[in-house]
Amino acid sequence: MIRLATLADIPQVAAIYADIHQQEELGNTTTGWKRGLYPTEQTARDALAAGTLFVYEEGGQILASARIDQHQEEEYAQASWTQDAPPAKVMVLHTLVVSPAAGGRGIARQFVAFYEEYAARNGCPFLRMDTNARNTRARALYHKLGYREVGIIACDFHSVGQVDLVCLEKTLKPEGE
Repeated sequence: MIRLATLADIPQVAAIYADIHQQEELGNTTTGWKRGLYPTEQTARDALAAGTLFVYEEGGQILASARIDQHQEEEYAQASWTQDAPPAKVMVLHTLVVSPAAGGRGIARQFVAFYEEYAARNGCPFLRMDTNARNTRARALYHKLGYREVGIIACDFHSVGQVDLVCLEKTLKPEGE
């Protein structure tokens, strides 16, 4: 089940971040994130305070989380979006994480489907997201789900240092099409 997060969920979300950081440090995954910089427990707390942190819960355990809102990172202004979308019609998926222990079960795919449904319910047919160019697994998943890469922006993103930020988009079809 995917739902809005509560304060009680923060320790489990932070633990997922820590597990991903550990897997990165061991060379088992490549996200481009850095422990202590991004994402951190404060990342989750800020999204919770804004009412934009969602979690995937199964059997009382949080296995994934993401922030879903209309905030477009400033770097997005440099991307070559194919749609000239008014900001009020854009929904953005940020910091999608799945517990490494729950990987390979289709949870990320389910979370993206939830994001798309949430955007449609909120009148936002223009979907945007980003990932680090080094995160080839995420890029492959998003491609399979119909997202187009519209630009790679070299930047210092969330203070993790120089990254190549891949901007992705998808436009939802109007109902009935």
